[in-house]
Amino acid sequence: MDTTQPPLIRERTASALKRESRSSLESGTKEKAVVHDAEYLAPKDGGDESPTFYTKYRPYILTAAALVILGWWISATVLKATRHRWIVQTLFAWAFILIIAFRFIPNSVVADPISAVWEPAIQTPWYKLPYRTRLAIGWFCLIAIVFGSAFGFKLQEGTSYGDRAISVLGLFVFQFGFWATSRHRSHIPWPTVIVGLFLQQVIALFVLKSGAGFSIFKWIATLAADFLDQALAGAGFFFDQDTINKHWFFVNTMMYYLGVMQWVIKYFAWFFFKLMGVSGAEAVVAAASPWIGQGESACLVRPYVDLMTESELHLTMTSGFSTIAGSVLAAYINLGVPPENLVTSSVMSIPASMAISKMRIPELEEPVTRGRVTVDRGVDQSKAPANALHAFSQGATFGVIVAGQILTNVLTVLSLVAMINGLLTWIGKGFGIHHLTLQLGLRYLFYPVTFFLGVPRAEILRVSEFLAIKLVANEFSAYQNLHDVMNGDNPLSHRAFTICSYALCGFANLGSLGIQIGVLSALAPSRSKIIAQIALSAMVCGFLSTLQTAGIAGMLV
Repeated sequence: MDTTQPPLIRERTASALKRESRSSLESGTKEKAVVHDAEYLAPKDGGDESPTFYTKYRPYILTAAALVILGWWISATVLKATRHRWIVQTLFAWAFILIIAFRFIPNSVVADPISAVWEPAIQTPWYKLPYRTRLAIGWFCLIAIVFGSAFGFKLQEGTSYGDRAISVLGLFVFQFGFWATSRHRSHIPWPTVIVGLFLQQVIALFVLKSGAGFSIFKWIATLAADFLDQALAGAGFFFDQDTINKHWFFVNTMMYYLGVMQWVIKYFAWFFFKLMGVSGAEAVVAAASPWIGQGESACLVRPYVDLMTESELHLTMTSGFSTIAGSVLAAYINLGVPPENLVTSSVMSIPASMAISKMRIPELEEPVTRGRVTVDRGVDQSKAPANALHAFSQGATFGVIVAGQILTNVLTVLSLVAMINGLLTWIGKGFGIHHLTLQLGLRYLFYPVTFFLGVPRAEILRVSEFLAIKLVANEFSAYQNLHDVMNGDNPLSHRAFTICSYALCGFANLGSLGIQIGVLSALAPSRSKIIAQIALSAMVCGFLSTLQTAGIAGMLV
């Protein structure tokens, strides 16, 4: 152990050391276990193998590809039929052109000039400041952007500054609640919390108050949804359309093995990893959840799930509960939910889930992936897929195993909910209450929570009912009921509808509780006990994360 580093807050448990030792023995060292996609897929140097056609003509092939992309971008920008989407086209085209360019240009060409300015001008002076001074500056910036967002924009119809003030108050009440219920208040990483809340506010402003921001994030979500939908085409050979529309987990899991999503998400996760100081595995899972879902995101760090600390496991589940997947985005849009609300809510929940989870269960151990972002396809290269068909085969096999875990856990959880509702109904009849259920009880329990979101007073109870439906059933049922209400005789106001649509945008429900336990238990059997112990806490944190996002949206509408 490096004695120059600060001592650990708490020593690893014996079981964690055994797991780390076992992992090291199997793969040689931890460094050898980290196989990045680029290294994994790159041809091996040396040996007597003859160069393939691609390796021989690689510079010419990539140059031709870059020129084709450049020509497409120019044409798509000039043509009237596609000129209106120039923002997305530019992002898409130049991202690939730069990717190709940096296959030949060293990263130092860009990194060195930036470092030459960043380190002496910003980084070094900043870290020379005392820790408490840096925290004070952070809190000041956070409070400034919160109040600026709430009171710096013109009021919309049906909204008052009093409503926005309640949303601001609700944000502080939520943070106090997370602090009060934290397992280790003295070890809360306040820089992570401050940056997470600040980013949540920045993303809301960027997406809701700029057309460019919304266009970019909507395109990313739609791209992820379309990509995952391709995996459903083959399912039509075995299942009917109703079964396919259920978006079962094992149908999508196989796409993980092709290595496409790993590369994209890895660099998206790097942003949060650098800014928020979380481990690499946490950054990857949290960044992936809004695009590929709560189960598939954990697969991106599959070799490390069994080595995750309790805090990492909690954040992994919290991020899954606080977002929706790109594959269900179209279904909710068809129910009348504005796409900008869905996209913004999911993206805002990435830093929010990190901040909330780290307040609830701070890190007391040393994560294996601290200091690096690792999107891995597995440490055992002998089992690596030989080609795309082999990758699909491995993905399907693993998907069936995980689907079995999901099936048993979801059946157990939903059956338990039905039993509790039946018992409550039987008891309620003795008091003259003929429809006493969890949904009814939670409807009134959520009344003060809904108030702090900034919902108009006359509509608080109606919105809290949707929250109860979402938690006990699922967000689809809640959105379906919301759709019926908005097309009925007594629809919600614009403000109440907007806040409600944000608040429902997450997988935090009792059915997903079974899914999370099933997926992570399949990935890390030795951690199943801890996973079951913290799953309910993660679901509540994920649920409150989406509510916090809704409250921030309430400041801007």
